[in-house]
Amino acid sequence: MKLNRSFYSRDTITVAKELLGKVLVHNINGQKLKGIIVETEAYLGLRDKAAHSYGGKRTKRVETMYGMPGTAYVYLIYGMYYCFNIVTEEVGIPEAVLIRGIQPLEGLDEMSKNRFGKTYANLNKNQKKNLTNGPGKLSMAFNIDKTLDKEDLCKNKLYLEKGNDDNFNIIETTRIGIDYGEEAKDYPYRFYIEGNPYVSVVKK
Repeated sequence: MKLNRSFYSRDTITVAKELLGKVLVHNINGQKLKGIIVETEAYLGLRDKAAHSYGGKRTKRVETMYGMPGTAYVYLIYGMYYCFNIVTEEVGIPEAVLIRGIQPLEGLDEMSKNRFGKTYANLNKNQKKNLTNGPGKLSMAFNIDKTLDKEDLCKNKLYLEKGNDDNFNIIETTRIGIDYGEEAKDYPYRFYIEGNPYVSVVKK
């Protein structure tokens, strides 16, 4: 069952936790790429120094965060990797959830070709482990790029499904790679499924 707008139109921390176990689907080239979300980070807009929209910042890139909940916010980092985020709350409140890790379900050959240029069966153990365990990696595997910025996740191209398994423990910890965020770098706004091998970084 596809998630509807009301799922995203809620408190960002709540959405970040409840996205765990949900299934990301990308319909592309007549094929479905699917995977279970296993790791997320919440970014709380105006009051969060780690958020692009902190203090009400509005640029061409950040404008997506101010839009409709259930919209994809895709941006480029290091000039080469795309990050896929989901806008939350309501229009005008610039908050979002970064998807950091996904456990592949369907379309593994296509994901493998996108990442490594070969089929899944031809990946080595390390390549399989690193297929989608990070925001840049999963975006590459799922063929998510800037063209999907502002994509409505309640339509049929890129969307989320409910998933079948919610029997897991959620670990709450600090976010990654945001030392610029001053005190915000210590906020426990990162969530992941305990023990899942596709979590990008396991912090003690």
